[in-house]
Amino acid sequence: MGRVKNLKSLDRAGLEAFFRQEGLPAFRARQAIHWIYEKNVRDISEITEFAKPLRDSLSQKAYISNLALKERQVSADGTEKYLFGLEDGNSIESVLIPDEKRLTLCVSSQVGCALSCRFCLTGKLGMIRDLRAHEIVDQYLSARRLAAPRKITNMVFMGMGEPLNNLENVASALKRLTELAHFSRRRITVSTSGIAPKILELPERAPLVNLAVSLNASTDEVRDRIMPINRRYNLEALFEALRRFPLPPRSRITFEYVMLSGVNDTDADARRAAALLRGIPSKINLIPFNEHEGSIFRTPSDKRALAFRKILTDAGYTAIIRKSKGRDILAACGQLKAKY
Repeated sequence: MGRVKNLKSLDRAGLEAFFRQEGLPAFRARQAIHWIYEKNVRDISEITEFAKPLRDSLSQKAYISNLALKERQVSADGTEKYLFGLEDGNSIESVLIPDEKRLTLCVSSQVGCALSCRFCLTGKLGMIRDLRAHEIVDQYLSARRLAAPRKITNMVFMGMGEPLNNLENVASALKRLTELAHFSRRRITVSTSGIAPKILELPERAPLVNLAVSLNASTDEVRDRIMPINRRYNLEALFEALRRFPLPPRSRITFEYVMLSGVNDTDADARRAAALLRGIPSKINLIPFNEHEGSIFRTPSDKRALAFRKILTDAGYTAIIRKSKGRDILAACGQLKAKY
């Protein structure tokens, strides 16, 4: 057959080497990059800048992979959830979130997740495998095609998986998104549950993107209970790394705080959280828990969430209560791949 090389699996250097091995000039690699990452072609036969004999010849040795759209759901609030099939039969979910002037794509970094956060449905899947760099990038390319003529303005690595536990592929994906697909690094956010040493590795290995941290508790005792990763990297270790993170001027770290009624939503929790964040340019997204069947946790009242927020804002922080979108299609925070 000979169709062994997936052009999307190659970074810029890999594509240049492939075309060089085929006896072709360097500009052919640049043309291929343009057609794959900007014009969104799905097959070598669509690269009409190549003469037909060249397309036919390359098609004998290479192909362009594509995610298979297995299901597309649209929420009452306009949020869209895509179930994408991978070449090995596994599947992942991505979410497209409209919000006034922004259209944000939430991408996955792993099939499943190993962290078992107790409030997260995705964690119940367990860890299946890391996504490869091209499978991460292809979520953007596929969603861009599906969203047209709307333009995706922001991207968040907040889908299935812990991005920093797949750092090599995530870093490579970030380079391809910014260098090949020309997506602004300032509009990309990578979220972590708190893998302290890899927080500092990220800016060394990838373009300097925005950082978000799932905090969710103000004491080690509570965080140990709801986020087992805290037993390995506790709050002291996490905040030591965050204080060393190289923030660009006027940038802030985003802290996500899933509010669980009676667990982490007291006034004392808010005051402790404010103390933890002191000295770190930050904003806090308060996310009332998305209840689901079988959950032991409950959503706090609006009054409780507002009181928590007021303590943070009185301490000088920007704190926003986020109403999760896409709950009716299990596309909200912590719900991905729940029904599969």
